[in-house]
Amino acid sequence: MSIIGDDTGTRIARRLRLERDARGWSLADLAERSGVSKATISKIEREELSPTAVILVRLASAFDLTLAGLLVRAEGDATRPLLSRAADQPVWRDPATGYSRKQVFGRPDHPVEIIQVEMPAGKSVVLPASSYARIRQAVWVQTGQLVITENGERSVLATGDCLGFGAPAETTFANETGTSCIYLVALARS
Repeated sequence: MSIIGDDTGTRIARRLRLERDARGWSLADLAERSGVSKATISKIEREELSPTAVILVRLASAFDLTLAGLLVRAEGDATRPLLSRAADQPVWRDPATGYSRKQVFGRPDHPVEIIQVEMPAGKSVVLPASSYARIRQAVWVQTGQLVITENGERSVLATGDCLGFGAPAETTFANETGTSCIYLVALARS
């Protein structure tokens, strides 16, 4: 397993620039479409700032990609076989929360993605509604407890519980306990 860090930070920076250039977008265009400031995008592209999960989701959504799709493209290995070996599954860590995201399976040319997330004790991540555009997903808690607030509705999930998501809405994933929570996300692009 590889931790996405400096090397992948470079790849993410390059990929953002490539996606932007391929569309003929300026920094201002991407900022407007993503809701992320021009200054922040510029710093990410210059590798002066490590993006948080929320920022990456917003940028990916602006490109009509999922977070996994953006990360897979950044890794630059779209020709790999459909087999996803445990040792090759990249892990990305949110610098703001310590939230850890392992891409168990995901390819831009396949409609299904599987992600394993570890949410540290007492941490939360708020993802915008745009991160759920054109996807359907379900969250399955493996260990611990996870509180999901979607469209104002709060659901407390314990080990073994699974929640499917409805229409795109801002969603908060929170671990309100004193121990880490691990959950799987299964999503399909529509």
